Amino acid sequence: MNKQQIGFTLIELVLVIVILGILAATALPRFVDLSTQARIASLNGLAGGIRSAAAVAKATQLAQGLGAAVSISMETATVTMVGRYPTDDAAGIDQALTNISGFSASSSNPRIFQLNTTGTCEVRYDNVGTGYSVLVFSSGC
Repeated sequence: MNKQQIGFTLIELVLVIVILGILAATALPRFVDLSTQARIASLNGLAGGIRSAAAVAKATQLAQGLGAAVSISMETATVTMVGRYPTDDAAGIDQALTNISGFSASSSNPRIFQLNTTGTCEVRYDNVGTGYSVLVFSSGC
């Protein structure tokens, strides 16, 4: 009668650990860069939110039959307008957005929303009087 062994030998266990180590070493660099991609996705999300807020503000102004430079009321906020779009300051686009958590807003003309990181990782909103522009700068993310 042969005795049947249950379990693994030490060599088999060492080989499995070595193979897992090699796989982990090749997969790790792929996951290291996810934080940069997450910050860029956050910027693109805010840029989309700004575009949506500007479109809703314009639609609200048109639906109410107001002039191009007349302030509107969105939810509980008063949004200042120029050229049918929110102004590029705290009383305009910030009020239309209502929530910019994770970003700090600074300056006017253009309004800069910087992700709370180092480097140039920001979205700029500029009301040019006859329209607006939204630019994403992700070189420092």
